[in-house]
Order: sequence, then structure tokens, then C-alpha cells
Amino acid sequence: MTSRRQFFAANAGVLLASTVARADTKSYPYSEFEQKIAKKDFRGMTKDVLPTPCMVVDIDLFEKNLKTMADAAKVAPIFLRPHVKVHKSVDVAKRQQALGAIGITSATIAESELMSAGGIKGVLWTKQPASRNNLMRAIALTKKDPTFMFVIDDPKVADEVEEAAGAAKVKCRVAASVFAGLTRQGIANGKPALELAQKLHSSKNIVFEGFMAYSGAASHTKGFSARKKKTAEDLSGVQESMALAKKAGLPVNIVSGGSTGTYNMDHEFGLTELECGSYVFMDSIYKKVGGKSDDNIYTDFESSLSVLTTVDSKRHPGQVTIDYGNKAMLQPTDQVKGMSWMQVERQGAEYGILRWKDGGGELKVGDRVEIYCSNLDMSTNCYDRYYIAKGNDIVDAWPIMGRSGAAQR
Repeated sequence: MTSRRQFFAANAGVLLASTVARADTKSYPYSEFEQKIAKKDFRGMTKDVLPTPCMVVDIDLFEKNLKTMADAAKVAPIFLRPHVKVHKSVDVAKRQQALGAIGITSATIAESELMSAGGIKGVLWTKQPASRNNLMRAIALTKKDPTFMFVIDDPKVADEVEEAAGAAKVKCRVAASVFAGLTRQGIANGKPALELAQKLHSSKNIVFEGFMAYSGAASHTKGFSARKKKTAEDLSGVQESMALAKKAGLPVNIVSGGSTGTYNMDHEFGLTELECGSYVFMDSIYKKVGGKSDDNIYTDFESSLSVLTTVDSKRHPGQVTIDYGNKAMLQPTDQVKGMSWMQVERQGAEYGILRWKDGGGELKVGDRVEIYCSNLDMSTNCYDRYYIAKGNDIVDAWPIMGRSGAAQR
């Protein structure tokens, strides 16, 4: 059996490649860093000069992911309306639309507003405007952008939207949100869903578009066969609601839902468009759900995003301290890029620990390490931009929007 020390010796090149190469940055104008970002001047900028922790996107792997999903959707066929809660970036959304996406889905009214203001058409907000604040903002956005849509699962909210839309002299595009396995939202399928759809369709100031049915539990079901079975179960109800609506003469323009985990099966169960999101970057937890060819690892999409961190201290054997901590959403389930033997541990607000056993391949103070985060939705909420990398060179920076603070909620 090969010992860990022998493994390190035989794979020295792999270890070297896993830490970020240091460039000659003595002459880099750090005082001009933000000005260079604002000017889109990335000459001489490498991973080594970036502030840490920060998010880095491998542009080649990212573009490969986008093309893989776009090609799969065309073959299915099914439309793409990718979810932006994962990336929160107009730059990413524009690239998705350039490859054929018909719009995007959003988790908050703020994301909807920011994406629309950035020129993204066909925004579908996947929550209903239950508060007065959200209702007024949904009405205002509808007035600015007639392509904007949102969902409703409650007749009371439908009445409030009808009244507010009438006062503003706008027509809101609405889909009925129906239950698809997650108890967090969605009216019951069958008669209740049909009655809500009829109510929406008969409203003077609402345009009924169809249904939304998000089967989130299916997306993370491990194993392709088990995931397909779960998807069939969760979407059986929406197929019933869709059939009833059509029989009643209602238009069903969209049946929206789906995810990265179920992208290659959702079209078989009545969905007309996919709300997949994680595929652009992938995270360490999603990779474990297994794919069609391997139940242990999901290889359809590459891990294109990592958190770049710096080794700050090394005072104990078999471990180092990094500057990627709880406030940056470090998780014990994170994985170190290129170093599968490393264990990630929490240490505090601004600190994390990388631990290993048996010696060999040890990290040094000042080393840069890239780590795949566990949950993209939560992690991207902690950062203000993506640094876009081609190899070791930084070639662009994309703002992350709709995160926190009064202006973005």
C-alpha cells in the first residue's frame, strides 16, 4: 500500500498546482487596485494580488458549463429560465441569455429589480408579493418592464394584486405556484389549483401565464434513478393541474420548475422551462448527488468557482490557519481544490483551519489555496464580486448583486 508520504512525493506536481502560483508582484500598484477594477484594467493582475478571502471563477470551466446546459436544453427540448439566486450577477445572466435562455428566475424582488435594470428581460420572481412593500415594488416593476412575471399561491394575494394593478393601470403577468414536494409554498394541485388559475385568468388586471412547480427535494436526491423517481412523484400533481386547466380552456403558456440535479429529466414530466441555477459554478454538496453515469459523483458540470484564501499562520503540526472563516461562510463540507486529503474546519469569524495527517505536502505561511464552497446560494451572499480568471491571470470582475442591506433587499 502506498503511504501518504510516498503519495506526496510521487505527486509533487499536483500539490504545486493546487496552490496558487505566486507572480512577481513587487511592482504591482496596490493603491490603484480599486481604480483598476473600475476601469476594467486587469493588466498585470494575477490571483496573487487579490484580497482574500474572495471568489474566483475559472472562465473556461464556467463557459463549458453554460454551453453544456444550453445544448442539453435544445436537445430535450425545454426552455431555460435559469435561477440567479446562485450567482446574483447580471454579467452571468447576459451570458446565459446569449446562449438561448428566455429569461431568468429570481428569489427576491430586489434581484428582480436589479436584473431588470441591468437589461435582463423575462424575469420570473418565484415568490408572491405578500407584503405591502413587495406588492408595490412588483407593480412598479411591471410598469417599467412588461416582461416581468411573478407567482401567486393564495387567492387573497390575487385580490390584492388585482386591486393594486388596477389602481396603477397595469396588467401583471402571473403564474400559479403549485405544490411540488416542498411545503414552503404552492397551492394544492387538482381542484384548488384549477380554481386559483381560473381566478387569475378572469381578473381584469392579471394575465394568467401558467404554473410554477419547483421540486427542490428531488434536485438533491442521491442517485439518478432515485432522483428520477422522486421527480415523477413530485411533478405528478402539476401534470394533473395542467390537464384540468387546459380542459377548462385556460391558457398554459409555461410550466416552470426544475433544477441542476434534474435538468436532464424534467422535460419528461410536463415542465416547459427549467429554473436550474447551480450548474454555472457547482458546489461541493451538489457534486455528491451523483449523475446518470455515476451515482457517487456528479460530473455533468465542472466546479468553476472557488474561494481563494491565504495561509495566515502555522504554529501546530499538521495544520494551518487560513483567513476564510465563518463570516465568509466557511463550512466543514468545503473541499480543498487539488488536495483531497485536506480537512476543512471552522475556527472563528475570520479564521479557518486546514488539517492533514501523516506529513508531506505541507502548506506554508503566505500560500494561497483555493477551496470549493459547500452551498453557493449562501456563500455568494457574502461577497461583492467575482474575480474572473484565465489560468493565473485575472481578466475581469463581475459585481454580485441583490445580497443584503436595505437597498438590495
